[in-house]
Amino acid sequence: MLSERNGSTTNDLGPSRALLVGVELRGSHALFSAKDSLDELALLANTAGVQVVGRAVQRVARIDPATFIGSGKLEEIAETIVETGADMIIFDDELSPRHQRELEKALGEHVQVLDRSALILDIFAQHARTREGALQVELAQYEYRLPRLTRQWTHLARQAGGGAARGGAGGVGLRGPGETQLEVDRREIGRRIARLRDELESVRAHRQRHRQQRMRSGIPTVALVGYTNAGKSTLLNALSGADVYVADQLFATLDPTIRRVDLPNGRVVLVSDTVGFIQKLPVTLVAAFRATLEEVADADLLVHVVDASHERAWDHIDVVEDTLAELEATRIPKLLVLNKIDRGESCGPIDYAALGYQAMVRVSAQERVGLDALREAISNVLLVDFVMIKITIPYEKGELISAIHGRGVVLDERHTEQGVAIEAHVPHWLAGRMRQAGLL
Repeated sequence: MLSERNGSTTNDLGPSRALLVGVELRGSHALFSAKDSLDELALLANTAGVQVVGRAVQRVARIDPATFIGSGKLEEIAETIVETGADMIIFDDELSPRHQRELEKALGEHVQVLDRSALILDIFAQHARTREGALQVELAQYEYRLPRLTRQWTHLARQAGGGAARGGAGGVGLRGPGETQLEVDRREIGRRIARLRDELESVRAHRQRHRQQRMRSGIPTVALVGYTNAGKSTLLNALSGADVYVADQLFATLDPTIRRVDLPNGRVVLVSDTVGFIQKLPVTLVAAFRATLEEVADADLLVHVVDASHERAWDHIDVVEDTLAELEATRIPKLLVLNKIDRGESCGPIDYAALGYQAMVRVSAQERVGLDALREAISNVLLVDFVMIKITIPYEKGELISAIHGRGVVLDERHTEQGVAIEAHVPHWLAGRMRQAGLL
């Protein structure tokens, strides 16, 4: 839980008590209502270990340039803080540095002022389990905090994500003539951001090399995408027999996990589970997780997992579609998977073809229902760009036989005097290579 002002979520005195604040702009057409968005914010707060003790919503014509909400509402919130014993206020929208400063002045030093972005960053910091994930979160934290740095954030460079301390932030105390601690902190954080970007670029290059190796192997890649807590990790476990960490909470999985999955036609695919999407995802996080999200953009097939039992399932689909468009991944074939059908379906009839999906499958990953149908659908979509061949390959051209086994789906194979007679589905490019060799 959050202990440093706008910092990490630890508190020696126990769970923080938070008041949630949402704003509804008149005339706006937000995807989520203020109530539904605050419901999600409450789940985020609970995931971070924060106790929600109250809510407030204000309907306004415009955002107040100083305090985000109107002065009357601010006074009402100050009274509610006293009544509930809240020591934290969390806004459902991202606050500008000015909003944060003015709210801190108005509410006093005993109340922490946060926004949705800061809360999500804290959850990511708690859940990052690999070096790459920790670097990505730390970079996003610093980039979020730098423009908001005030005297109340002194020595932040030693604390954010633990990274600056490792990077030698002890030099923060060595100030030049007339240089304030705030200026030193800003410069130190700027240096740390540059170092983190360099480290992540190295990670990105390493990941790109791995992706290229997978592409050369000819094994198709399938990326699981979806709103956070849709059940992607549970589905990956069910399909592959893996043991990816699973929890019934938002952003339980951050670090990409890739597992081998066997399809019914004997073909093999690599399935990756990536970070879940959410409305109002901080821009700094999307940028920091670029290397991870490239797993989505480079996939041969996207499997969009939806919690069919959730009352906001349609809105979740819209958020994921918008995020895929931002990642320029709309050209990739997609399957729609309605998960958690054992809990019922709230989304109603879906014309999946009109939404650009090749097929739709209903499953319960938890109950292992519908998995064979999903494997079949994955296989069918991946075979769309394949052609059927019947060919006899001379024994001395063993590399072509290996290529068919590695890149295609072999239906029948017989050894004859002339060579290996094969009936198979193969990619167009491989069929073209055989035509050039005079075999087709």
